[in-house]
Amino acid sequence: MTPQLARFLLAGAFMGLLVEARAADKPNVLFLFADDMRADSVAALGNKFVKTPTLDSLVQRGFVFNNAYCLGGNSAAVCTPSRNMLLSGKAFFRWKEFIPSAGRGGKGSIAPGDAPNWPLSMKDAGYLTYHQGKKGNTAPLIQAKFDHDLYINENLDRTCGEPGKMIADDTVKFLKERKDSRPFFMYLAFANPHDPRVAAGNYMGLYQRDQVPLPKNWLPMHPFDNGEMVVRDERLLPWPRTETDLRQTLHEYYAVITAMDAYMGRILQTLKELGQLDNTIVIFSADQGIAVGSHGLLGKQNLYDAGMKVPLIFAGPGVPKGRSDALIYLHDIYPTLCDLVGGPMPAGIDGRSFKPVITGQKKAVRNELFFAYRHVQRAWRDERWKLIRYPEVNVTQLFDLKNDPDEMKNLAGDPAQAARVEQMLAKLKTAQRQYDDDLPLTVENPKPAKWTPPLAEELKKLDQPKGGKKKKK
Repeated sequence: MTPQLARFLLAGAFMGLLVEARAADKPNVLFLFADDMRADSVAALGNKFVKTPTLDSLVQRGFVFNNAYCLGGNSAAVCTPSRNMLLSGKAFFRWKEFIPSAGRGGKGSIAPGDAPNWPLSMKDAGYLTYHQGKKGNTAPLIQAKFDHDLYINENLDRTCGEPGKMIADDTVKFLKERKDSRPFFMYLAFANPHDPRVAAGNYMGLYQRDQVPLPKNWLPMHPFDNGEMVVRDERLLPWPRTETDLRQTLHEYYAVITAMDAYMGRILQTLKELGQLDNTIVIFSADQGIAVGSHGLLGKQNLYDAGMKVPLIFAGPGVPKGRSDALIYLHDIYPTLCDLVGGPMPAGIDGRSFKPVITGQKKAVRNELFFAYRHVQRAWRDERWKLIRYPEVNVTQLFDLKNDPDEMKNLAGDPAQAARVEQMLAKLKTAQRQYDDDLPLTVENPKPAKWTPPLAEELKKLDQPKGGKKKKK
């Protein structure tokens, strides 16, 4: 061995020990991620009906964000773009690869899976990385970058009566048998409370169906065509929606959340028994919301708060107890976590670290948010006002979120708000340019805004693709 080679190997070994020593000082990170869960579905966040003791404990000792959102989606399966944005830190308009059914996309040059992304950044920070979750409608190219990349059978998980058990079983086993001395970053992407929603009797029995409250903004039908009125999610119940049907849906929804909460609690209890909980940053959020009756809708193919707003809780070492109204995107979590653990900050992404909000240095890192859903809906909001535009029918909605947080009173037609509508449309167009979104906000020949539920025969025709063969379910 030459002296030069010996010095090189010695230097490499020293650097390796230095990185290991630095990593040993870092906290573990546990990211609990739900599927299709509204921001108002945690008891400690104001919903006195749902039972979520595990999440309540995080709220009681952690930092809560009241205005966290998914940016939207280029697919009716919003889960897919949401999870790719979360893990890449980039808005879907930046990707060069798009989902075929997405409609308009963007003109970017970065595809999901390329660096930087969350698992690679955490590896660079000295972390052992672990992912487990559903396989469909997710981010497999990025998830493959985790040291441990595991999948569950989400249909079995959702129908076995114990939603969340599969992930909890594997996670507890991994934690108890782990030999690696590095701190861990665990991304646990639960398949719940996405439908089908099946919970065992002990969870269902915690709720009386006839006592289940409906959303304040529930309607039998959406008041106009939003461009996605007969998408799969919207066909889970007939039109018009009835109180009886919605109570059944919400009963199942809440029971599944309670079951998932219990299995999340099992994971946290395991960390406590292993002496690791006090050294673990725990994050809870969801990929997007879900209407389940709000505005006459059922799914997440809308830009109302019911569809895009999510719960977001941080708890653990270095995180004070608190609450903030700061505007946050889901894809801001990635750079924020890197910032919190002292890891390398990813360059060239859309996400922004909101660590200064958590530490009290700033009230916000964003003053407004842009939202987009396929080629049929666009929206823009600031601290108080939110405008939603439906280009295919030339309909505009304006909501005063301070006085109307449930988005029940459309002020777009109020002459007193005409100037505000024009200003916000201009800001929406500016945001579109920033994201290379060339969708026109007005069309010359709009579709009729009035919408009538299709008859059974019409729905059957919608299920028939070109060529006459029946679509696979």
